[in-house]
Amino acid sequence: MSDYSWVIWIPVLPLASFLLLGLFNRYFRKEPIAAYIGMLSLGIAWVLSLYTAYQYYFVSGIQNGKYIPYLPFRWEWLQFSDHLSIELGTLIDPVSVMMLVVVTTISFMVQIYSRGYMHGDSGFARFYAYLSLFSFSMLSLVLANNLFQIYIFWELVGVSSFLLIGYYFEKPSAIAASKKAFIVTRFADFFFLTGILLIGYFAGTFDIETLNSMQTLKWIGAHPGPVFMGLSAVTWALILIFIGGAGKSAMFPLHIWLPDAMEGPTPVSALIHAATMVVAGVFLVARLFPLYYFTGDGFTLRIVAVVGAFSALFAAVIALTQEDIKRVLAYSTMSQIGYMMMALGVSGYEGHEGMGYMAGMFHLFTHAMFKALLFLAAGIIIHAVHSNYMKDMGGLKKYLPVTHWMFLFAALAISGIPPFAGFYSKDEILHAAFKYNTIIWFTGFFVAGLTAFYMFRLFFRIFYNGERTYEHPPKENSKFMLFPVVFLGILTISAGWIFTPFSLYVSPTREPFSYEVHYFSPLVLGSVLVALTGIGLAYLMYYKPTDYPSRVARAFGKLYFWAKNKFYVDEFYLFVTKKIIFDKIARPFAWFDRHVVDGMMNAIGNTTLWISEKIKFIQSGRMQEYGMYFIYGVVFLVMVYYFFNF
Repeated sequence: MSDYSWVIWIPVLPLASFLLLGLFNRYFRKEPIAAYIGMLSLGIAWVLSLYTAYQYYFVSGIQNGKYIPYLPFRWEWLQFSDHLSIELGTLIDPVSVMMLVVVTTISFMVQIYSRGYMHGDSGFARFYAYLSLFSFSMLSLVLANNLFQIYIFWELVGVSSFLLIGYYFEKPSAIAASKKAFIVTRFADFFFLTGILLIGYFAGTFDIETLNSMQTLKWIGAHPGPVFMGLSAVTWALILIFIGGAGKSAMFPLHIWLPDAMEGPTPVSALIHAATMVVAGVFLVARLFPLYYFTGDGFTLRIVAVVGAFSALFAAVIALTQEDIKRVLAYSTMSQIGYMMMALGVSGYEGHEGMGYMAGMFHLFTHAMFKALLFLAAGIIIHAVHSNYMKDMGGLKKYLPVTHWMFLFAALAISGIPPFAGFYSKDEILHAAFKYNTIIWFTGFFVAGLTAFYMFRLFFRIFYNGERTYEHPPKENSKFMLFPVVFLGILTISAGWIFTPFSLYVSPTREPFSYEVHYFSPLVLGSVLVALTGIGLAYLMYYKPTDYPSRVARAFGKLYFWAKNKFYVDEFYLFVTKKIIFDKIARPFAWFDRHVVDGMMNAIGNTTLWISEKIKFIQSGRMQEYGMYFIYGVVFLVMVYYFFNF
């Protein structure tokens, strides 16, 4: 039996890289040194993660037909009472092991890719320090064994994203985007913290294993706390925790930071969207899934399912109209994260009900591979044509042949075409949704068609859509950028086949969940057919220059215009913030603060000055005057004494 003592080095190595590059930045100004330090730390962490996965899934993780957790590191940090304390520790179980593999794989590929993409940048060492900090934060988050530790690294993930999104700090748009991401996620994190405190108070623990145990779940069921608006305190706590996760994972209506986060370098986009920040919310719900399922009669999971399904549809519609390739991919991420949330929301424990949980986590695994591939391939394209906009692209297949094929693999995977990775996870999600609710299933089914359409709209407009003459012929001239793209392309093809050892438990009994893909079932054939339909429509409209896109846009009229402007959600937030909060609430409070509060304080000070001005002659320094005041005082006190006693 393994003690997994080496696991602590997985987050410590990128932390050491961050401290080394951050504190001794001036000694690592030369690009190769900083890059190789970052790559070495993440490379070793990646190997250790793969070794951990091998040990857990094939050697010691399953005993008597059930997964067992390991706590190789556990240290009591704060003791509040005999029953409530905060620890620092590491939890090894199927969810954390899978997340270790995902985070280290994508982080390592991004480290290699950045060696070529950021070549010549003045802040090269600083960039690698930030990447290492981001990886350390996310790895520590997924290994955390209690909610408070999750929250600590949850906030550090937010700080890391702020630094990386605003990396080009000389650009006002980058600074605005980093502040927007920080403020929106901090707003959601307030609810997360409130939910954690409620859970700790009513459950008496922050420990994840204890919270998910049947003993605690039965106790909470019998003692759910006071009822507010028909919901128990524990149910409200889980809703608040989900709001925190929705903010991190850019679910509607807390999604507005995600498209603007594209202001950071493209490798950052791949890291945020594929393996770190936006999947944190999905991980959080999955980590507390027994609590969500057994409390509130499934009400909280229904909220998760509805929010996830709506976010998937909302983002897919917006992605249809965007011109910036990174923004298309950003809304695609929001849509796919919505798919994962929807899968968790429709899940249960018995029979087909457990498929949703498994499929959601499976989709997190496969999506990380092909979404990172899409962003890294987009980075090569942007590097080659020096533009983010599709209008400046076209006919790039002959210039970027490797990128063309890798982008095609990723587009087929996210569209759910067999045998690519996305097919297996997406169809299991739709199968689980069909068993749960017809409307939610149809939403996911429709989104599958939209996803295929907007991805191949992107693909055809970049690599085909007629010939274009470029002033400087685009080239694939960096092996550091091509290697991660090809490596992720291989995983995009094969990740769906290798999921078997990553079976996840879906109940407190920790029994592995097995499933079989029914390739010729009506549900599977229907989802593939709708994806092929989307691809076919994209081919007709964008493979060659036609007037079909403008005709379709005119046919949809205001709906197209609204979607192109992201349904004015940002403008709504600005209106609420400036016109209501600032003008109607903050301005009167500011007036009250200046004129009433400050006025009272100023009046007290001015009165003191006036009194002191009037009585300062008393302090003359003349002894005869002080003696006279003394006699007057004695006479006055004697007169008062006799007046009140006779």
